[in-house]
Amino acid sequence: MTDTVETWFDQSLLFTIAERHVRGRFVRLGPTLNTIIGAHDYPPVAEKLLAEALVLTVLLGSTLKDENGQLTLQAQTGGGPVELLVCDYRAGELRGYLKFDAERLAEIGPDPTLFGLFGEGFLAITFDQATTAERYQGIVPLEGSSIGEAAEHYFEQSEQIPSLIRLAARHDHEAGCVAGGLLLQHLPEGEVGRDRLHTRHDHPEWEHARTIAATLKDEELTDPAHSLETLAWRLFHEDEVRVDPGVPVTRGCRCSTEYFAGVLAQFPAAERQDIADDAGQIVVDCAFCSRIFPIPLDGISSAD
Repeated sequence: MTDTVETWFDQSLLFTIAERHVRGRFVRLGPTLNTIIGAHDYPPVAEKLLAEALVLTVLLGSTLKDENGQLTLQAQTGGGPVELLVCDYRAGELRGYLKFDAERLAEIGPDPTLFGLFGEGFLAITFDQATTAERYQGIVPLEGSSIGEAAEHYFEQSEQIPSLIRLAARHDHEAGCVAGGLLLQHLPEGEVGRDRLHTRHDHPEWEHARTIAATLKDEELTDPAHSLETLAWRLFHEDEVRVDPGVPVTRGCRCSTEYFAGVLAQFPAAERQDIADDAGQIVVDCAFCSRIFPIPLDGISSAD
């Protein structure tokens, strides 16, 4: 197979190493990432943070067994210049948004720490299962040097699954923003026929896989000249690694006039009248895609 730039953007790859009881995901984003980021005028620091968060969202969302389920990642400030980071993934559709104080963000320099960005904030990861209507949410402090390390802490505390997360993002003058990531996990004892006793973060199987994965370079994650399958083979060719293509990733903002009209229909008619402008329209601004939706009052079916 010949690797091409077009082939290896906006893709994910699932892989397993059965003998090591290890599973993983690779993701690389390009055009989809630029469409999401292009909706706002993000400075480089904000662009990199959002790009890495979007990759992380796909990595986590691809673990959902319910193909119509949704993964939402939200990081909220504890006094830092970044006030809110929210991304979600559903069936290959991805969207994300970053709210920040531009002046304060410029003051912290080009390579800020996670604490410098958020202060003592928190990371919330929510899994919504469409088939069963079940929701599970885990909340952990934003600790570590990156949002990837904060997510590792989530798996350690909430899931008790040893995990390694690598995220990388760069700005290319030709391709725009390019980002990639790896999620590697040691299956809990009890899964796939294993006896459930306890989770060991120092298990030799896990140490072997984690040590190998740690050799992965940021340049490899973001270089579309190398397929994700090539990366999996490069790392784990001495083990029996099995790969499966993931769902292609696209921008998935679900905003529309019909959607917002439906939401507004749940408000009392008097309240809708109060927030309408002089032209008899309620103007809705979608934070994700930065589009404006004027909704005429007479186009809203009343729920009263």
